[in-house]
Amino acid sequence: MTGPERREQLLTVGRKLFADKGFEATTVEEVASRANVSKPVVYEHFGGKEGLYAVVVDREIQALLGGISTALEEPEGARVLLERATMALLDYIESDPSGFRILVRDSPPGQSTGSFASVLGEVASQVEHLLAAEFKQRGIDTKSAPIHAHMLVGMVALTGQWWLDHRKFKKDQVAAHLVNLAWNGLSGLDQAPRLVTVPHR
Repeated sequence: MTGPERREQLLTVGRKLFADKGFEATTVEEVASRANVSKPVVYEHFGGKEGLYAVVVDREIQALLGGISTALEEPEGARVLLERATMALLDYIESDPSGFRILVRDSPPGQSTGSFASVLGEVASQVEHLLAAEFKQRGIDTKSAPIHAHMLVGMVALTGQWWLDHRKFKKDQVAAHLVNLAWNGLSGLDQAPRLVTVPHR
């Protein structure tokens, strides 16, 4: 194999192991054994397990963010964009369950980037601008857009994680229920929300 071909082979092997077993349970020895190479070959290409994991995760992040960013590009109204973004995440889960499993597993200790939380934060920042524009049109305080963006993205992501292992519903059904809750919730927002269980001051 050429150097680039060997690198791709190691990424394929590592990706499968990380998806099946997680970061902690995967070893360089196992990666090398599955690829029929010696351990030094893995170190030569990636510097160790952390380096291999980082490249695998980066590729998954780019694939997921690419799909969601594309879904949010065309300005066709908030409802359509919400549907498209929801379907983009569910499409990724359906077409690449192994990749999604890698993203939702715990990242290595001390790694703040490349985690599923950081991916969701990036998606939420894109959604935030769309919500702010929608809120402005409706006379709702745009300062609350970041809160709603994270709530929406978190709701879709957690439902996606559940759907990964519980395929009782078809993808479009899951998306329709998510959009129904999100859209109807957004449509009925109070301009000054408060808790009924907390005395109003």
